[in-house]
Amino acid sequence: MINIEENVRLAELTTLKIGGNARYFIRARSEDQVAEAFEYAAKNALKLFVLGGGSNVLVSDNGFDGLVLQIGISSKFHAPDSGLGTDVNPALITAGAGDDWDGFVANCVENNLAGVECLSGIPGLVGGTPVQNVGAYGQEVAETIVTLRCFDRNTQEFVALTNKECGFTYRTSIFNSSQRERYIVLSVTFALDRGGDPKLVYKDLIEHFIERKPSLAEVRDAVLKIRRSKSMVIEAGDPNSRSAGSFFKNPIVSRDDLAALRAEFDGVPFFEFGGAVKIPAAWLVENAGFRKGFALRNAGISANHTLAIINRGGASATEILSLKNEIQKAVEARFKISLQPEPVFVGFE
Repeated sequence: MINIEENVRLAELTTLKIGGNARYFIRARSEDQVAEAFEYAAKNALKLFVLGGGSNVLVSDNGFDGLVLQIGISSKFHAPDSGLGTDVNPALITAGAGDDWDGFVANCVENNLAGVECLSGIPGLVGGTPVQNVGAYGQEVAETIVTLRCFDRNTQEFVALTNKECGFTYRTSIFNSSQRERYIVLSVTFALDRGGDPKLVYKDLIEHFIERKPSLAEVRDAVLKIRRSKSMVIEAGDPNSRSAGSFFKNPIVSRDDLAALRAEFDGVPFFEFGGAVKIPAAWLVENAGFRKGFALRNAGISANHTLAIINRGGASATEILSLKNEIQKAVEARFKISLQPEPVFVGFE
């Protein structure tokens, strides 16, 4: 049985603390409740938005005139084939879509399971991580995801999708591209390396350990320390963490485009990315005139991280969008690069 609430304030369910009310709201704690919620929305001709931990969304000041479905399914990190405390490798661990992501990462590190340690401190729930192929410090969830259990809105059936079927690329999957709004993620199964070494490819991490081999726990602690220094760990006492995380994706450009940029601008940084390169969006934002601490009314840029657009206190969604637009226009004008936002925009139709 589902519990349907009305006029629920969404701002409190997001890390930006911005947004109006949901006309209807359901928190589903089981797969059957997800199906019931979908049936209720369809029967009443309601738009449906699936909300996770609210860490990567900007909700309209007008809220959402439909049904917001928050997934609260928890699996307590059970293992379908090989469990924690066994010698089988890789370890297949399933987490519910409603499980806290950082809690899952901490559990894996504590049990000496490698594969997600660099993704420590990322806010939100497990179910949101495959949608944008969440990544940080040289690691992505696509590297360890084996299968996803989902509810297919088209067929109204529960299905399993393999890693390949998810179409993972940089910050992209079928869930936010070709099959947007078709699948609702219910649980995710990961293959983790029991006793494996931590992944060290990110410059700050390599320099932190000065060529010595760290443990998984040490890498997790280092990642958390770096993220806290950038206010990228959600903490009540830190106003700079009142954000949706990195607001823009690192643009991917051709080598020819990079050469043209470096001919015009000194010191353009880049990272290898297959046959192309990624340019840090933070560098583009800063060099387009938007420094840390920049303010536009109640919206601003974090004092600790150029890519985080923050709610300075009492900010509206309109103010956040205004700052986003100003940044995009300035980067486009100076570098001829179109920055793409990471957050999902809800209720702006």
